[in-house]
Amino acid sequence: MSVLPDPGASRAVIIGTSRYDYLEQLPAVSSNLTALAELLSGPLSLRMPAPHVTVVENPPDPATVMNPLRQAAAEATDTLIVYYAGHGLIDPHDALTLAMPHTQPDRIETSLNYDWLRQILLNSRAQRHIVLLDCCYSGLALGRMSASQGLADHAAVEGTFLLAASAETRTALAPIGDTHTAFTGALLETLRSGIPGGPPVLDLETVYHHLRLTLEARGHPVPQARNRNSGARVALVRNHAALLAAGPVPSDANSEPAHRLWPDPTSIRTVTGFFTCLAGVREVSGLTQQEVSRRSDGRLSAGTISKLVNRHTLPATWSTTAAYLSACGVPHDQIQKWHSTWQELSRNAATIQETGTRKPGEDNAASGKARHRLSAFWRGRGH
Repeated sequence: MSVLPDPGASRAVIIGTSRYDYLEQLPAVSSNLTALAELLSGPLSLRMPAPHVTVVENPPDPATVMNPLRQAAAEATDTLIVYYAGHGLIDPHDALTLAMPHTQPDRIETSLNYDWLRQILLNSRAQRHIVLLDCCYSGLALGRMSASQGLADHAAVEGTFLLAASAETRTALAPIGDTHTAFTGALLETLRSGIPGGPPVLDLETVYHHLRLTLEARGHPVPQARNRNSGARVALVRNHAALLAAGPVPSDANSEPAHRLWPDPTSIRTVTGFFTCLAGVREVSGLTQQEVSRRSDGRLSAGTISKLVNRHTLPATWSTTAAYLSACGVPHDQIQKWHSTWQELSRNAATIQETGTRKPGEDNAASGKARHRLSAFWRGRGH
């Protein structure tokens, strides 16, 4: 079954290099970073809190990348997302390296060795990892790339779904004049618009196959993917094309189609995740706030609904949430599961208040801010 991560227990580190001293410039990478960060934090995707998404653009040295990666890996207990866009190189030992602004192709010490990033993923507490690599072997011009090896083979990590652009040339990586690179542009388009005829939730395997068809039709190199330990079931978005096709929930609950996939409250770990899924309920229902208000028989105003799904603390009583779920058309047995999740989170909140401690994976604004304070020195390689 496809799984949407709990945004409160997940983290994303988005890395990209658009300016180079010795390699071809990639101005579209800057747009990639901004668009992907906005998508992950926005209503079309996971609604991740802004402090949970770290953007590292044109990092001057490996520490500028490794430090926020370590912090995110320590904080994420659900899903850790790592994205890199820029030039990819293969060193003399056939190891993948990620180019930085001052990288020189003949000096491997000036780039970021992917094995260091790999080690952080292996040591992460997160249950799932998503790695998105939008880079090519610019070393292809030197004859370094063999026919039997691909980017995904170099970068695969256990417990991870890896999706990689397999661009053989630099022009295919970033078509001149385009806002985004070819791979990331197609990825953003898919996540924003959905896949007509696709499943209600777009897991990464479905996204991968759609990207292959899309990029091949456009004459661009097709992506590669590697899946370890069912990582392909992880999703970043609901299928917005499917939501539009399903239409709003009918007033008669008995005529509701069985295929509508409601957000699963049993996968919620944090208060942030609770309200993200709660907002997702109305999205899946296809109803506006005004329509939900009308179906609540006067119990909820549109303003009350807006305040409910945009809260940062759990409501002290259950009645408003129950009325909202019922008005959206959520089946009674699932409303009971929502109630159980609300009770569990309320108990956890009470425990935190009494003891002053916080359970791993719960929201921590202080740690989110700390991730942005980067150390001036690089202490260790991937430890």
